[in-house]
Amino acid sequence: MADRLHVETVEAAKQNPAFAKALTDLLFQLADDDFILAYRGSEWLGLAPHIEEDVAFSSMSQDMMGHAVMFYEMLEQLGVGKADDLAQLREAKAFSNAILVERKNGDGEYNDHPHYDWAYAIVRSYVYGLYKQVRLEALTQSSYVPLALVSRKMMTEHRYHLMHWQVWLKQLANSTADARQRLEAAIAKVWKDAGELPHLGPNQVDIVQLGLIAEEEQLKQKWLTLTKDIFEKAGLEWPGEPGVPQERGRHGEHTADLVQALATLSEVYRIDPAAGW
Repeated sequence: MADRLHVETVEAAKQNPAFAKALTDLLFQLADDDFILAYRGSEWLGLAPHIEEDVAFSSMSQDMMGHAVMFYEMLEQLGVGKADDLAQLREAKAFSNAILVERKNGDGEYNDHPHYDWAYAIVRSYVYGLYKQVRLEALTQSSYVPLALVSRKMMTEHRYHLMHWQVWLKQLANSTADARQRLEAAIAKVWKDAGELPHLGPNQVDIVQLGLIAEEEQLKQKWLTLTKDIFEKAGLEWPGEPGVPQERGRHGEHTADLVQALATLSEVYRIDPAAGW
């Protein structure tokens, strides 16, 4: 039975091809989500509303990038490839992140008239963060013990991120009419993509049956219940069932935004992947 499966080492995981494949697919989702959203967060460096927020957002993005590295290193241990190469050298179609995390922050580019949407950054970070909290909690019960252990460590750090975004959400919700309007527009925009977050991709049956994580619907309902409670406490109207984008990020279908992001992210690394950066 899947609920009795208990894989304690990477060596044991490798001995079960179906388990190793399902674990690999899940780890790519975990790593790619954090990696790409951490990059989007880093694009706010020097552009956040004030210096304290600049430092805070940069720090949280660095934490999230660190989480991505942990997942990529687990993939390296499974023999999938070098962690840095997995992050820097794959094409967009090989990524398994949700579409929500790859969307641009707004109009313009970081070095060319950036007109980024701060309300969108807050809502996206918080909505994703709430789902990540639910996902990490589920992963603490994973049949792959190393994944369960690292998820417990991440949860402590991640709670502080959630507290930060909750403060911002409440501030905008209870600020001026303009701030409230911008926040509601950002919620509507994020909500169009948010429904994909709980998806587990084409190998979801094995991922669940092998006990790596809870079922999609269970993750979704816990996340929606948590998010609805937060919105209600902030005096925000509940947007209802979240939408799903046309592209299926968990299946390797992505937007031009991800292609652009990866080109920027890997520009230096691709010059000489063998170098010690």
